[in-house]
Amino acid sequence: MLSSANKYAIRSVLFLALYTNESKKIGAKEIADKLESPQPFLAKLLQQLTRDKLISSTKGPNGGFFLSKKNKENTIWDIIKSIEGAKKFDQCFLGLSKCSDEKPCPVHYIVSGFKEKILKEFKDKTISHFADEVKRTGKILSLKEFNVFND
Repeated sequence: MLSSANKYAIRSVLFLALYTNESKKIGAKEIADKLESPQPFLAKLLQQLTRDKLISSTKGPNGGFFLSKKNKENTIWDIIKSIEGAKKFDQCFLGLSKCSDEKPCPVHYIVSGFKEKILKEFKDKTISHFADEVKRTGKILSLKEFNVFND
């Protein structure tokens, strides 16, 4: 349901929520390394998120990407819209071009409730909420031998 671009973008924003602030910034190379993401691709995603004011960045020797308090109030839905637009969730689960409530595909009604629930969660919970959940439960952002709680 989510593209690789969206997955990398969401993981990056959550990583930034956990490890950065206005005084501590991280470069794209380090983020890519920690999250096992392709660095050139991730850098483009981070630039897009910065243009859409979902993350912040500064240039120079002490520059890098970070999340401000305001950035942390954005949602996963905001990231998805920035990277690929809102139409992603309107697409048929089986990839059919003519799927709708009036002319459903074989799995339309199975998937539609699932999609609505996910969409609600993505729209209602802030980045700050998801980051707090990662800290509280120990959920992972990378499969690399990397503990997200070590600096």
